[in-house]
Amino acid sequence: MDTQNQGHIVHDFNAINFVGADPLPRDQTQSMRLHEPEQMLTCIDPITGRDIKDLAGHPYLVDGNVTMYFESEATRQEYLDTPIDHPFHLVDNPTDEGYDEG
Repeated sequence: MDTQNQGHIVHDFNAINFVGADPLPRDQTQSMRLHEPEQMLTCIDPITGRDIKDLAGHPYLVDGNVTMYFESEATRQEYLDTPIDHPFHLVDNPTDEGYDEG
């Protein structure tokens, strides 16, 4: 074994005088848009759950920064006709007598 290189520490992060690198200028302040994409695009029909390979010619709906594509105009209309409040009773509270679930 080569005794000349034995015991040599390249980086001693536990050393008292270890100084980390200075942050880049872009990292001086916290980003207010952390993990927030400017535009989101979904190519999975929310009604059928099928992946749409070629988006050209398919109907779509833009809601804020989200663009949703649909397989057909029928599934797009079905999505638009879906009520905002879920019409079904919850499985664990089928009587829906006003009991708190949480």
